[in-house]
Amino acid sequence: NGVVKWWNLELFDKTPQWAEEITGISAKDITKTALDFANAGSRAISWVSPGAAMQVRGSYAALAAHALNGLVGSVDSIGGILQANSVPSAKAPDVKPYLSETIAKALKNKKIDQRGTPLFPALKEKSGGGVVTANVANAILNEDPYDIKVALGYWNNFVFSINGSDVWEKAMEKLPFFAHITTNIAEMTMYADIVLPAKMHMFERYGFSKNKQNMHGYLTIHQPLVKPLGEAKTDETEIMWLICESLAKKGYDAPLRYYKENFKDPQTGKEPTTAEEFDLYAVKMLTKPIWDGSSNEKGDTINSWEELLEKGVWNTKKFTPGKKIDNFKTVTKKFEFYSETLKKVLTEHAEKNKLASVDEAMEHANITARGERVFVPHYEPIVRYGDEKEFPLIFAEHRSRLNREGRSQNVPWYYEIKDVDPGDESNEDVTKINPITAKEYGLKNGDKVKITSPQGSIESVIKLWEGTRPGVVIKCFGQGHWAYGTVASETFGQKPRGGNNNAIHIHEYDRLSGSTARHGGTARIKIEKI
Repeated sequence: NGVVKWWNLELFDKTPQWAEEITGISAKDITKTALDFANAGSRAISWVSPGAAMQVRGSYAALAAHALNGLVGSVDSIGGILQANSVPSAKAPDVKPYLSETIAKALKNKKIDQRGTPLFPALKEKSGGGVVTANVANAILNEDPYDIKVALGYWNNFVFSINGSDVWEKAMEKLPFFAHITTNIAEMTMYADIVLPAKMHMFERYGFSKNKQNMHGYLTIHQPLVKPLGEAKTDETEIMWLICESLAKKGYDAPLRYYKENFKDPQTGKEPTTAEEFDLYAVKMLTKPIWDGSSNEKGDTINSWEELLEKGVWNTKKFTPGKKIDNFKTVTKKFEFYSETLKKVLTEHAEKNKLASVDEAMEHANITARGERVFVPHYEPIVRYGDEKEFPLIFAEHRSRLNREGRSQNVPWYYEIKDVDPGDESNEDVTKINPITAKEYGLKNGDKVKITSPQGSIESVIKLWEGTRPGVVIKCFGQGHWAYGTVASETFGQKPRGGNNNAIHIHEYDRLSGSTARHGGTARIKIEKI
């Protein structure tokens, strides 16, 4: 839908020569790549990676990247980008009948992350449908939309993992009471009043995951293989049950009744009486459509809970490409180059916030486009923080092959084989700089330096590397923990091992989606020898 309109609004003057001036990539190389991509046709893939999307104004970079798939017909096509057949699972029963009037009213309060407001549209099917995790820190500090007194966190380490780590440090210092559910004593844990150890999902607990691979959707069951260490409990079931038991003793028994009455053993009908039983029954209930035989026509044949435990996985039938054509989840049901869906959602967002127009909404969201260009993939100027005279270099990062969602840094092998990451060195946390730039600034391999951005600073070691272009300094993300364990930190709780990129990343967002803007070279930096 709207490919000609897209051309007339945006593409007509966006030539390879125009792009060369902005990107530094030659028009010849751009043309060759475009022709190669077009010739591959439906077997070409333009991957909308975090690098494209997670930057200031990254929503439009993501739209542009995905539009290439639409242009060559690689959406829902063999060799292109595919969906998968859905994997059945049950939903948790409705909790509303168990809510008191006070709790029901409280749930209607504004979200703490300010999603759906003029500054944070956080679009996902609707205004405020997404989340703005990073902004929770500012909301705590500014007491906007309200003052948070108590927080419970699990599987998170925002003090380390989100841009502008100093902002989260200040927020956690202000928070009166915090309980942390975690497998490791992380940076966030150091601000906790109560620490609740969590079971490891790989081998200490029940659970399930749904995913897709090789044109099949699948559900895989997690089951305990070893006794958990110490007093570790499952985060979303056992710990919640124990909290509800305590609430019941204080006279508020509705949450515990909800668990007992709605999460009975599907095989026996028995109500849970312990945290462990609740954990098991919940997993059995939610996976029941897989193991009770009702989904056999959709995939593998499994007819009992015991059979699911034995096999460990259930697969759908092979996905048949072509089902999405003219059946997209868009207003027009088509692949939208001119997005009527985005137009509808942004219009509703503007009306909800009593803004004069979509153009005013774009101004609040830090988007430069106006008028019809808002509804098509288009070029948005890059955003960088720091005066070029004071901060002459651009900082960028890549991820380690060893990060494992950031939960592998407390093991020795992470550091011993760090050279598997491009340009990195074993047992070191290096900052990579092009030899041309290094010569300009008098830097050589092994120099210890202080890297400073408008957000903060870290210390690192220089590595000359031709894998980054002149003027751009790049560092792998993952090291720099001052907690998380005695291997991850140099002195646990005090001194980091290496430098945390988030100390110098700017605390910014892609406001349309709500994602953190950790890519795109948002931070300018200066480097000083120490």
